[in-house]
Amino acid sequence: MADKSDLDNVVEIVIRLALLSFLTYFCYRILSPFVGLIVWGAILAAAVYPIYLKLVPRLGNKEGMTATLLVLVTLALLITPVYELTASFFSTMQALNARFEAGTLNVPPPNESVQGWPIIGEQLYAAWSGASSNLEAAIMEYRDELSQISQKAVGIFAGLGASVGSFIISTIIAGAFLAYGHECQTYLIKVLERLAESRGQAIAELGTQTVRSVAQGVIGIALIQALAAALGLGIMDVPATGVWVVMILGLAVVQLPPWIVLLPVSVYVFSVNDTVPSVLFFIYAMIVSLSDAVLKPMFLGRGMDIPMPVILLGAIGGVIAMGILGLFIGAIVLAIGYTLFSAWLEGPEATIAVLKDEARNERISTTS
Repeated sequence: MADKSDLDNVVEIVIRLALLSFLTYFCYRILSPFVGLIVWGAILAAAVYPIYLKLVPRLGNKEGMTATLLVLVTLALLITPVYELTASFFSTMQALNARFEAGTLNVPPPNESVQGWPIIGEQLYAAWSGASSNLEAAIMEYRDELSQISQKAVGIFAGLGASVGSFIISTIIAGAFLAYGHECQTYLIKVLERLAESRGQAIAELGTQTVRSVAQGVIGIALIQALAAALGLGIMDVPATGVWVVMILGLAVVQLPPWIVLLPVSVYVFSVNDTVPSVLFFIYAMIVSLSDAVLKPMFLGRGMDIPMPVILLGAIGGVIAMGILGLFIGAIVLAIGYTLFSAWLEGPEATIAVLKDEARNERISTTS
């Protein structure tokens, strides 16, 4: 009789697990198109939550209106430069096309020094000279290469448009998270406490703190480098400055050096300008490219007991493994893993203490 009862219990548990797995799977299938957008919205909300808390009292403690205002400001800061960049690009293309059809489009001849450049000097000088003397013939000669470049450019702009659309939706979701920030925080802590018992709240606050650190130390530095590069490109009157600035911003966000773009631009500057301003621009470009070595220790990991290299390695590894979203997820996972491992080395009782110290530091940095 006992064996039959045990068998009935096992069968009941298996059925419950099967139904729970079935329900979980279909919930995931339903929400899977929105998971990335929801995660991005949560990251944005965590990054700007201190600003939100400071604005709420100034706006009459109207949380919904404050969240809406932050969403509108964020969208304006995003859409305005994207619109200006797109409008500038298409107006430039239309002007070039009109000049080409009218027969007035010409390419300035290259400087003689271009021919002496290593590896590519002679080929580049020949192609540049051909385009300068007969642009239409040069286009016909390199039409296959130009076609491939144009297709890649269209793909890049299509991807940029999709990314902007996703960011707009994520920003709206972030506004909803902000408006219900207390409820969302309580719900998250309950989930984590079910998984990590008394460490749930400390882990939640550590994750929030890591998101803000990455937002300041990675995206903030990327914006600084992009703006500094835009200043130099504008002074030297480099064509398509907006395109180069967007590329530099993207490279800096994924932790690639801006000199990947600035070095070829410096080569162009040397070919069309005098030596002195070209050398000054090259030095300035290298300073912009290497500035993150000075800025990262100042911004990344500020207010945290976790070493800056841990956050940086998590961000870089996350980007390699999961794309741009891994910038935050990788840093959060590695920060929590580092904290738990450090506490484990100190002993079982130290785990909660270390996490509570991290949470206390987060609260102090937020209130200050």
